[in-house]
Amino acid sequence: MTSTPAPETVAFRAEIRQLLDILVHSLYTDREIFLRELISNASDALHRLQFEMLTNAHVLDPEAELAIRLTPDKEARTLTLSDTGIGMTHDELVENLGTIAHSGASAFLKSLQEGQKMADVIGRFGVGFYSVFMVAEEVRVTSRSSRPEAGAWTWICRGDDTFQLEPAERAGRGTEIVIKLKEDAAEFAEGYRLEQVVHKHSDFVSFPIYLGEKTVNRRTPLWRQPRSEITDEAAGEFYKQLTLDFQAPLLRIAMNTDSPVQIYALLFVPAKAEPGMFSLRKEAGLKLYSRKVLIQEYCKDLLPNYLRFLQGVVESEDLPLNVSRETVQSNKVMERIKNALTHKVIESLKELAAKDPEKYGQFWAVYGPFIKEGLATDPASRDKLKPLLRFPSSQAAEGELVSLAQYVGRLRPEQREIYYLLADDVRTAAGSPHLDYFRQQTIEVLFFTDPLDSFMLSGLQAYEGFTFKNAADAEVSAAPPPAPEAGAAPAAELTDLIARFKTQLGERITEVRASERLVGSPLRLVAPADSRDHEMDRVRRLIEKDFAVPKRVVELNPRHALIQGLAARLAAGGQDALVNDAIEQLYENGLLLEGLHPNPAQMVGRIHSLLEAAVNRR
Repeated sequence: MTSTPAPETVAFRAEIRQLLDILVHSLYTDREIFLRELISNASDALHRLQFEMLTNAHVLDPEAELAIRLTPDKEARTLTLSDTGIGMTHDELVENLGTIAHSGASAFLKSLQEGQKMADVIGRFGVGFYSVFMVAEEVRVTSRSSRPEAGAWTWICRGDDTFQLEPAERAGRGTEIVIKLKEDAAEFAEGYRLEQVVHKHSDFVSFPIYLGEKTVNRRTPLWRQPRSEITDEAAGEFYKQLTLDFQAPLLRIAMNTDSPVQIYALLFVPAKAEPGMFSLRKEAGLKLYSRKVLIQEYCKDLLPNYLRFLQGVVESEDLPLNVSRETVQSNKVMERIKNALTHKVIESLKELAAKDPEKYGQFWAVYGPFIKEGLATDPASRDKLKPLLRFPSSQAAEGELVSLAQYVGRLRPEQREIYYLLADDVRTAAGSPHLDYFRQQTIEVLFFTDPLDSFMLSGLQAYEGFTFKNAADAEVSAAPPPAPEAGAAPAAELTDLIARFKTQLGERITEVRASERLVGSPLRLVAPADSRDHEMDRVRRLIEKDFAVPKRVVELNPRHALIQGLAARLAAGGQDALVNDAIEQLYENGLLLEGLHPNPAQMVGRIHSLLEAAVNRR
């Protein structure tokens, strides 16, 4: 004969007692959110039961309807919420209701101390269930697991330092929560009030929510509704429930199509790229449903990796119900869904850029690197992604970004190339000696100032028939070079200076030569004609511990006063040390402008020496 387990009394941890004390004595007017949290928990339990039924034939009470029930009792001042979900065992009751995630309670308390609204922080910290104590004098949770052999247990708490566990009688699986309401929370024993809260917070839960015999939620998931019927308010509330991100998303994308595959989708571009520490969505990936059954919580195979920032829900009735993660990945339907969603997202971003350039600018500021990643990693989508690109340029106003279409639209008639310049930032690019020629010829140059731009170039060879060319390359073909100007250093003196540059810099360079393209700058460094992948050199400096400065060609401006002065000093037998220091400094200035200098601080001593020589010159 099996003995009946004895009741147990368990003490809460200290921080949970503090949390319960705050909730029990809370006078916040938005206490209604407790019902949102309990319904959300019940919905999760039902989804888990659905998935369990796909993989396990031995489930308690398999014919029971998947539903949530609200039963108010005005006279007794109670509210009962029950579900037919996966239920909990004795140990799961202790784990789920007797503890809180490691830092959840303390982080929640800190947020309240900082003045955040209760409704905006409950649910983010794993304390959603405990919000019930804002309205409850006592809570009794009776649960029976879907495992046929498991017995039922009741968890009882009055919001004090302990909770009790005792054996219970329950025929069917699932969970029942009986809430003894506080006197000032008696409104939640009124049917009209419960219906009001459900419509506001839980209208699109995919299981029926019964109040008596009446279904009080619409049930039809928001993503299954026609795009024209999805209001901003409804979409905003759904997004909050999905992510617990209370900042409005930048963009909403709805999709409802039967071809080439049946797809319902509702996607969002969050305002921030990185989820908050307590975001409900812990990983990248979309929620995947098949015939209203949640198949995967974080499906990463519905979009290419560079669009991993999107949040949302996708459903298709063309997917088999018995899919597992492995078969989803290899399923041909999944590939069709992925292609359709990718196309829809890219087209929606193009539409945003055309209709609301300011909001698209906000998108680009946050997600531009993801689009560039797509250029480098997804050959099939490159032509679709190019219209989304935005860059500062030599002819753009401060803060203005230029599209490739805008750049091509104002090309000079003879120009067949799109010029770009790699730099650490816009100011560095604007001051680059490589721009001398382009300024003189009024040719626009795009500034690539993101480290990711070097990777992006592998997928950015041409646009609308115009090829991309680095403005730092030795030659450009947009127009003839400027005619040589008067005032250049004498040929003999320049020859001697070039020889001194070669001697001083030695194997660090490949060549020194005069340039007709420099105007206001004394010197520039260019990659040798046979160098490969030199656009990646600045990235290597950032990521390689043993980075070696690449060899460059030194081009001198014979018309610049500094070059002329050095040539004259050398011809007159000037101080070798001073000339050599100047050569070193000019070379390292060039490295600095190119983003290649491994240690700019080492220039300080030489700069001081040059300044000392200048101020002491008689």
